[in-house]
Amino acid sequence: MRNPPAVGGAPLRSDDRRHRRAVRRIAAGSTAQASAAIFLVMRRMRVPLIVLIGIFAISVLGLTLIPGADTQGRPVRMGFFDAFYVMSYTASTIGFGEIPYPFTYNQRMWVTISIYLTVIGWAYAIGSLLALLQDRAFRQALALQHFTRKVARLREPFVLITGYGRTGELLGHALDALGRQFVVLDKDPERIDALELDSYHADVPGLPADVRDPGHLAVAGLDHPSCEAVVALTNDEEANLAVVMAAALLRPEVPVIARVTSRPLEERMRAFGGPSTVNPFDRFGDHLRLALRAPASYQLLTWLESGPGADLPDRGTPPRSGHWVVCGYGRMGRELTADLRAEGLEVTVVEPRADADEDDDLVVGDPSEPDVLRQVDLSQAVGFVAGTGNDTTNLSLVAAARRSNPSLFIGARQNQAANAPLFAAMDVDALLVPTEVVAHEVYAQLATPLLWRFLREMPAQGDAWAAQLIERLTAHCGHHLDALWKVRLTREEAPALGSWLAAGRAATLGDIMRNPEDRDEPLHAVVLLVLRGDEATVAPEPDFVLAEGDELLVAGWGAARRSLEIVLEVEAVREYVVTGRRVPSSWIWRKLSRRTPAPAS
Repeated sequence: MRNPPAVGGAPLRSDDRRHRRAVRRIAAGSTAQASAAIFLVMRRMRVPLIVLIGIFAISVLGLTLIPGADTQGRPVRMGFFDAFYVMSYTASTIGFGEIPYPFTYNQRMWVTISIYLTVIGWAYAIGSLLALLQDRAFRQALALQHFTRKVARLREPFVLITGYGRTGELLGHALDALGRQFVVLDKDPERIDALELDSYHADVPGLPADVRDPGHLAVAGLDHPSCEAVVALTNDEEANLAVVMAAALLRPEVPVIARVTSRPLEERMRAFGGPSTVNPFDRFGDHLRLALRAPASYQLLTWLESGPGADLPDRGTPPRSGHWVVCGYGRMGRELTADLRAEGLEVTVVEPRADADEDDDLVVGDPSEPDVLRQVDLSQAVGFVAGTGNDTTNLSLVAAARRSNPSLFIGARQNQAANAPLFAAMDVDALLVPTEVVAHEVYAQLATPLLWRFLREMPAQGDAWAAQLIERLTAHCGHHLDALWKVRLTREEAPALGSWLAAGRAATLGDIMRNPEDRDEPLHAVVLLVLRGDEATVAPEPDFVLAEGDELLVAGWGAARRSLEIVLEVEAVREYVVTGRRVPSSWIWRKLSRRTPAPAS
């Protein structure tokens, strides 16, 4: 069992001290890398600066040695200050004039030579500087230094995202909609450029770097006290394993979420502190099983996992019995076939490779060939899944299956984001987009622990319960999920209601979910879950009695969130919505109202 981190000045245990020392060593090396830009400038510009300074010094010395003449023709020598002054405005092309007396021909000849020498020196120095600015190592060092400063200035809790592909982009926008900070690492510089051009509310630090390097993770904030989670979303699962290892060894108290599709790699990840892993193929199979048993529950799950701004998806009607055909027996096909068979369904697998002959019901052949599909007799099937790794093949399989049996329930796998319009035009019943599945799952875990708890508790409530909850949500909030937030009923976070409950006075959920301007009008929000200690109440009724310390998961409009905050923080508003009595909000008016005599009857 891990040792807890030191809190409030408590002495650190030996494991904690070892982790802190390791992080400090890595951070020191990363700081040295971030300072490399200064040393690179000094090293590359050393010779040009020496040449330029040498030319200037020789020019000044020559002016002091060559004699001039005053207005009477008497010889006079220029001092070092005057010579330095003349060469300063001459070398900088300003050219004020000849001082203190007009130059002799010897002096003018020397100044002419000095002008050409300084022009050559400046050209050499400027050319070296431009070459340095174009140097890849210098630009990387400069970007690292700038990135390090931005991360060090972060004061709010942030999420470290490694990998900014389509999954990272979706997760970033979902976190940004919640007002959460995040930092990005990705090996591809073009993705970091896209991050800087994206429309986020806050400035998002991003660095093109190899996530396998623990030093880069330290620079990105792994050792930062405000780092609240690490997410590994690269397409290279070995790189995701490296991130899990580094986070578990250097910051074991920080939760880690990793994308993985390989079972052996998933087991290797779990050896490092048990991180949360997301397998999109396994999740798709679980979601399809949920859709088969409880369509309304699946509809609610996908709606809440889609994040703020999502519209209510359509409720499908997948067949609960019959014969299914799955094309492709790769990682997705194996997971999906196992899940369908666990539901008692008959499944035939079509796979071009003969090495998958361990399956009892397997048709070996290319599913894109018409003769192969004829062997499985799609006219007798109820469901068809095109799950190969090629979008063109999947689209052609869907079209062929529809021609053979228009009543089929069609599932398909979309591999490239650019092909989304094509799959949308095909009107697939169940579409697997691995990047979206992973992004939605990670969002559900990071948005608030209450949402993750709700999603785990929800399937056990039944499909009829889920359908009723969807009706409540649409009645109060419409078909557009505007906001999802957490409320903790404590004196610190909800002073008006927290003190009320601490004093032993009663308040129900229906009391506080009222419009602070008209208590007869309910707020456009629904409480999805109330957590009291370890006991969770899912979708409580309005007569649910609240207690101090309760945590609420609320879904609704942004305006309803602001109204609820007023109820929880302002005592006069709380008094009105709970009891119906209007009381003055200021101390002076409360005193005056107590002294005002009641009118005579």
